[in-house]
Amino acid sequence: MRSLHLAGLRASGLGKVAAASLAAVAVGALAADGAEAGPPARGRVEVLELTVRNDQYTSVDHGPAGPSLGDMDVYSGTGVEDGRDVGRGGGTCQVIHVRGAAVTAQCVITMEVARGSLTMQSLWTKGESPLDMAITGGTGAYAGARGVARFQDIATPDERVRLEILR
Repeated sequence: MRSLHLAGLRASGLGKVAAASLAAVAVGALAADGAEAGPPARGRVEVLELTVRNDQYTSVDHGPAGPSLGDMDVYSGTGVEDGRDVGRGGGTCQVIHVRGAAVTAQCVITMEVARGSLTMQSLWTKGESPLDMAITGGTGAYAGARGVARFQDIATPDERVRLEILR
């Protein structure tokens, strides 16, 4: 299994989910480019477990200071496999619900790789783990893709993701 490392992110819960979201996309990119036997036959599951290098991140605090509706994290990064850059992508997580300390965001990401792109989305409540993201589609070899990306140990040095792509 390849490990997932996230660096340079803010310690906030939304920053963590942003990193996780990008990691999910990077995982798709890494496995897609690294599959040496070619793409699996239609209807088969392609399983990927990979690493991500985040390179840009910002947080936009709309409205009152602190978590509030509309606050957004924006991020981008590079998918890396065996020390090689194999994809790029990014996305956003926007706060959609706040109830006391429980902050829920909707996260959307897109990742480009040699054989196409993948899109993913999820709702995430700050601090919950694991995080499952839906694979909602793609282009090229990933046109019509669906599946699940599961993140564990979000925004820690041990963060990992498993992406199951059904085409």
